[in-house]
Amino acid sequence: MNSPLPIKQTFTKESLKKQFRLSEFLAEKIISSVAFLSIAIIFLIFIFVFKESLPLFSFGDKAKTEIQTTTGAEVETYGAETSTEEIQPETYGAPAENLEPESYGTTTEDLNPVVEEIAVTEPETYGTVTEDLNPDSASEEVVAIDEKVTGNKEGADKTWSTFFSTEWVPVSDNPRFGLIALLIGTLKVTVIAMLIAGPLAILAAVYTSCFASNRKKEIIKPIIEMLAAFPSVVIGFFAMMVLATFFQDVFGYDSRLNAFIGGVAMALAAIPIIYTISEDALSAVPKTYTEASLALGASKAQTAFSVILPAATPGIFAALLLGVGRVFGETMIALMATGNAALLSANPFESVRTFAATIGSEMAETVFGETHYSVLFFIGSLLFIFSFILNAVAEFYVKGKLIKKFQGK
Repeated sequence: MNSPLPIKQTFTKESLKKQFRLSEFLAEKIISSVAFLSIAIIFLIFIFVFKESLPLFSFGDKAKTEIQTTTGAEVETYGAETSTEEIQPETYGAPAENLEPESYGTTTEDLNPVVEEIAVTEPETYGTVTEDLNPDSASEEVVAIDEKVTGNKEGADKTWSTFFSTEWVPVSDNPRFGLIALLIGTLKVTVIAMLIAGPLAILAAVYTSCFASNRKKEIIKPIIEMLAAFPSVVIGFFAMMVLATFFQDVFGYDSRLNAFIGGVAMALAAIPIIYTISEDALSAVPKTYTEASLALGASKAQTAFSVILPAATPGIFAALLLGVGRVFGETMIALMATGNAALLSANPFESVRTFAATIGSEMAETVFGETHYSVLFFIGSLLFIFSFILNAVAEFYVKGKLIKKFQGK
């Protein structure tokens, strides 16, 4: 019995064209629009933050000239307002003369001298006040205000020179915005946090990927990743109330809240990020690497630490970079657990202040447009640039190198 011949299908140019589907078209446009909107929002946020710090980059005598011109106008206006010609003390005498003490009955005789004294002395006293408030005294007062404003402007021009000092005194007659102490404090907390979070997260990822059974993996991974759902304020409160007391009793240092406590608390926040990305990188290593190593007689430990871990190094490095970015920009934990004191010291058991904590604690107390306000936005620009560089390096360079390595390119 002959089998039927297969039906030949002929393809034309019209049949090969992609058919239009409204649902796919709308989904594609929505996804592309959301991606473009996200990039635009990030770009606009950076422009706004940097724009608010632009007054720090403007120098010259134009602002001082405007201040002096304004103060001069204020002197003229002040003199006009306090001149004795506009003040008419006679109006005060008129009501005194219109008083009718007869309505008080028997006490009119006792009140008459008082009324006369008021009628006579009030204009004289008022005249004395107007003589004291002469244009000369007004000009002296405005000159004092002018000197104060000019002094603040000079302090704003000298802000860049104070950036390299070690004192953070933003509210003072001579304000100093020393970023060195804030930078050292931020680096201390970041280094301590990464020294704790990095090894713990990577070892946990190696165990989960190479040693744990599927049952244990399904339990361990969600529990560690659940730490990322904890709010920063909860971790900071836990560090301030529990960890600070525990470690002070163990080590016996004086400052209860310090860089070490802040680093430990931030390590709790960075472990989920480092663990998740490291575990994904280890799981992405081809199984042929593991099978070849085991076939050559290597143990599981030798295979994990000598074969799989080196192969996943680019992805683990990217995880560490993202962890650094998470710790570097953390605000609430640093504000609650580090002591929030701008001290320049190499001792990890002394209080520090970070860039993010400075912005969080002082932004609500600044005056719009002042030098302190612009400096805080400048610090925010530095944090934004640093985080952007870390994420860009981790995303485009490290992960790209990992993919090329697995592809053999």
